[in-house]
Amino acid sequence: MKAARARTPRRPRKATNPTQKDPVGVYCRVRPLSRVDQECCIEVINGTTVQFHPPEGYRVFRNGEYRETQYSFKEVFGTLVAQKELFDVVAKPLVEDLIRGRNGLLFTYGVTGSGKTHTMTGSPGDGGLLPRCLAMIFNSIGPFQAKRFVFKLDDKNGVDVQSEVEALLERQRREALPTPKTPAGKRQLDPEFAEMIAVQDHCRAEEVDEDNVYGVFVSYIEIYNNYIYDLLDEAPCDSIKPKWNNCNTPVRNGDFVPPQSKILREDQNHNMYVTGCTEVEVKSTEEAFEVFWRGQKKRRIANTQLNRESSRSHSVFIIKLAQAPLDADGDNVLQEKEQITLSQLSLVDLAGSERTNRTKAEGNRLREAGNINQSLMTLRTCIEILRENQLYGTNKMVPYRDSKLTHLFKNYFDGEGKVRMIVCVNPKPEDYEESLQVMRFAEMTQEVEVARPLDRPLCGLTPGRRLRNQAFREELSRKLELRGGPVGAGPEEPSAAELFFQSFPPLPSCELLDINDDQTLPKLIEALEQRHKMRQMLTEEFAKNVLAFKTMLQEFDSSVASKENYIQGKLAEKEKTITGQKTELERLEKKIKTLEYKIEILEKTATIYEEDKRNLQQELENKSQKLQRQASDKRRLEARLQGMVAETSLKWEKECERRVAAKQLEMQNKLWVKDEKLKQLKAIVTEPRAERPEKPERPSREREREKPLPRSVSPSPAPSAPVAPLRPRRSRSAGERWVDHRPPSHVPTETLLQPRVPRAITVDAPSERALARCDRYLLTHQELASDGEIQTKLIKGDVFKTRGGGQAVQFTDIETLKQESPTGRKRRSSPPKPDPAGDTADSEWTDVETRCSVAMEMRVGSALGPGLQHHAQPKRRKP
Repeated sequence: MKAARARTPRRPRKATNPTQKDPVGVYCRVRPLSRVDQECCIEVINGTTVQFHPPEGYRVFRNGEYRETQYSFKEVFGTLVAQKELFDVVAKPLVEDLIRGRNGLLFTYGVTGSGKTHTMTGSPGDGGLLPRCLAMIFNSIGPFQAKRFVFKLDDKNGVDVQSEVEALLERQRREALPTPKTPAGKRQLDPEFAEMIAVQDHCRAEEVDEDNVYGVFVSYIEIYNNYIYDLLDEAPCDSIKPKWNNCNTPVRNGDFVPPQSKILREDQNHNMYVTGCTEVEVKSTEEAFEVFWRGQKKRRIANTQLNRESSRSHSVFIIKLAQAPLDADGDNVLQEKEQITLSQLSLVDLAGSERTNRTKAEGNRLREAGNINQSLMTLRTCIEILRENQLYGTNKMVPYRDSKLTHLFKNYFDGEGKVRMIVCVNPKPEDYEESLQVMRFAEMTQEVEVARPLDRPLCGLTPGRRLRNQAFREELSRKLELRGGPVGAGPEEPSAAELFFQSFPPLPSCELLDINDDQTLPKLIEALEQRHKMRQMLTEEFAKNVLAFKTMLQEFDSSVASKENYIQGKLAEKEKTITGQKTELERLEKKIKTLEYKIEILEKTATIYEEDKRNLQQELENKSQKLQRQASDKRRLEARLQGMVAETSLKWEKECERRVAAKQLEMQNKLWVKDEKLKQLKAIVTEPRAERPEKPERPSREREREKPLPRSVSPSPAPSAPVAPLRPRRSRSAGERWVDHRPPSHVPTETLLQPRVPRAITVDAPSERALARCDRYLLTHQELASDGEIQTKLIKGDVFKTRGGGQAVQFTDIETLKQESPTGRKRRSSPPKPDPAGDTADSEWTDVETRCSVAMEMRVGSALGPGLQHHAQPKRRKP
């Protein structure tokens, strides 16, 4: 049967689901230090976080800035993590997706010398991610691989499927070539990589469709100076045709002919591929890794100041997996191109970013470093624009075409598969600044989300076809063996014809030696008659067996027909069930879409409401704060105005009192002058000139100030304490309670006479609660007298209730307690002068207002305790 070659098989487009997106998985791996005593700048905090410590002397070059930075990733692998653990976490899910028909991209990124190639390839005895991926693929699909050349890749990124006959002819044609390949079973492994693929864990995928056949193809390319080269290209060397160089002159034998760069193209499904790239079909892990190692030897590496084997190009190892279902009988591959699935896994080893001032690169090395850094910068720009478009809803064009590296893998970032990145870092101090840039880019890459591709549709055939076909063949072989069929017969056993002829009696000798011999012929006739009878018996038995066999075949046919009818009925029922389930699925999908639309509308409405709520709350908070500020300003203004009013009132009261006192003093002086004039006039009139008395001495102003003023002239003090009307005094018989106010600085005296206050509440400071419970108030005040002794004054007062609800104290009396020493001397500034007799009456006159015109008021609601206001008679000024 010929394969249809009319068109390239439709590669199933990975339809993306815009509602389901996966972020780019970024992992970090820390390389061990080359020396134990070397300084380490990276510390693994936990399974997802690393911390960078600036090396010694770094602050000197950065103006004293010392800051430790932390970076978080999906998972962090320390220096002691084995390759298998890294593979199980990072690469194993990508291989499982490859077998399910999904694409995947895994690339290593970091500074030069950070361990990227070691992570991807590994070392002898400890294989990296690439050999472990190959081993897992062949461990999973090994029993279900198609024969070689059943799948055939075309030059347009598609795949054809051939029948087994065509595949056999293709194999025979390839084997007839002058350079035959050694069979895989007899191939001797290269000792350079034999230990890398000796993986003992036998990892395999859990879900493998056993009703499919699989084919694995590998290719290996490198991107060098922004050109793509095929590392598996083996250009045939023709000794007849000369090779020409750039000067159009033939080159000498042995001169190197550079390979031709490849071109990137886009297939009919808008997927990027490399035109003319060599793709080799492999059937085992050893064969696949041998192809990789053959290309690895051609990869461009160079010796730099930072790395002895520094990769000078980006290498891409592509694993393509073609799979197609078996037909309904489970024997051959289904020859329908729409059922072929082609998935690929790209393993990328990026060249490390480097600074030329550290590598001391010159010439070609400098040009290579510039191209490497430029391609990595383009990759970073594409990631930043993708992140900006997704976060802020912009629609900027991503510059994939600026670099061959980003142009080749643009389908993965557009939703064609899963993307994962391993960031390799070296903790040595020399790579500190470059590692910071790498970590910032890697942490930003985690914010890019890639749409998740939908699962491939089912083929519609009954599952388990391969197992049923194997079971049928085994049962048929067993029955034929039981019936004496050729199944299981050895090559040395006699055939059925030989056994048949051996059952006949042997023929006697037919040689006639004598003409009168009468025994030979009768014996021969008798033997032939026996053979004829035996032949007739065998014929009859054969006819009976044929009839029995025909009967058995008819019974078998009838049983097979009944089973077919039963199976057809079951299939019809199953098809009805599947049709009903499909209808139900369509209904549920429509319902899901409707509900998703409603949920989206509700989410948008909820978002609008939440935004309005936040705005209203913010507005309410602003207005509340404004009202609070206004109320606070109002209270502050009221308090300020009250203070200003009280201060102004007190000021004017003092000014009025001063003016009245000054006016009184002026009038007294005028009266004294008039009295003196009258006295002089009287003396002149009544007495003779010779007996005129001496001019009387003018009284000193100090005595005038000490002289009490008449009651009619004395200004009454203005106590501000009792605002409410004075309440009647309680009688002493009712029992008065005192507030005994003794300051903490009170010094006890050793006098015999001590003040005794009955029913007193002793306090250090007056309080509203104590004043509300008492009727009288006593303040003990101590001061140092002029002779050096302690003088104690007991200031008494009455407690009143104010109009504002507080308590006020009006002082009424002062008692003075003084202790004198009998040996002490009295200090007198001037001799005592007797008071005039006319002033005795005035000095004896006194009342409560002149003895103590001091008041204290406590205001309600004061946070600072009782407020004290003292009012006293102002001192007189000298005229």
